[in-house]
Amino acid sequence: MGLFGKKRGDSPGYEDNAALDGFGGYQPSDSSGYAPTPEPAEPKPEPSPEPQKPAKQPMSRSGRRAMYGFFATLGVIAIAALANNGDSSSESSAPTPRTPTVYTPSPRVVAPPVTEGWQSVAGKDGVYAYDVPPNWTPKPGTIHGWEKGTQVPGITMVASAFVGEGYCPQEKRSRIGGSGVANVKAADPADASVAARKALDDLTVSAYNPEDGPLTAKISPEPPQATEFTLGSGKKIPASIVLAEVVTPPGPCGAQRALVGVLAPQLGDASAVLAVYSGQDTPGGADREQILKILKTYRGVPEADRKTITPPPSTLR
Repeated sequence: MGLFGKKRGDSPGYEDNAALDGFGGYQPSDSSGYAPTPEPAEPKPEPSPEPQKPAKQPMSRSGRRAMYGFFATLGVIAIAALANNGDSSSESSAPTPRTPTVYTPSPRVVAPPVTEGWQSVAGKDGVYAYDVPPNWTPKPGTIHGWEKGTQVPGITMVASAFVGEGYCPQEKRSRIGGSGVANVKAADPADASVAARKALDDLTVSAYNPEDGPLTAKISPEPPQATEFTLGSGKKIPASIVLAEVVTPPGPCGAQRALVGVLAPQLGDASAVLAVYSGQDTPGGADREQILKILKTYRGVPEADRKTITPPPSTLR
């Protein structure tokens, strides 16, 4: 079955929705990503600011820290809730219509997909991107993840995409799978597989177990696979892919068997990794071949391929 098919008390994760055209929700003051540089330098993570809580938050995010460090900076900026005009009362009993508010989204940078028929998900300034299948929903301005608990490490991801949202009627926030970019401090800068395994452990333990335990999910990691990551300059650097199968006890949406994959480029002291997770027992998810295909589209984007667009204004009623 899909991810998120758990009781609310079992930490189904959090999600901050960007108020981009067609998405609704909350508007980050900036999307996350890294700044372009002529040649990649070892990223130096900066202190992470505490994110503001949006006006309507599906779960507590105390303890979650924003992430920095992709080539120059991978930043998660605090999000602000959209203002809303309330109804006013009059002498008559008839309700006063709410005044529509026109919202103009900020310009954002997009990048073309490299996989025919797929969709691109770009990070801040379009400096990096990855592709997802046509049945996935890209939400590049959305931050999502799992809160740190007494038994789980937690993880925060940006440049998100999802598949199978709301697949399980018993869990409103259920989804079959998703993806996003997370910042990981590398214990061994010379070995990308160390960062990949760290991100894999953080995601699998946090997503498939309750915040405060017990740790009932059975996690079976596989040996790392060597691969390459292409920078925006065209230069290729070493990278590593790690996969793990996860099996959890039955819940409201049935038993869960999932597959999680991570690709980590070898970038020095910190690495911005791409993580992809999907249930394996529900139609519409990503199987092993598709997860590997998504991971291998992760890339730096040449400046000439980045395009700035401004989504059309939308009316909030």
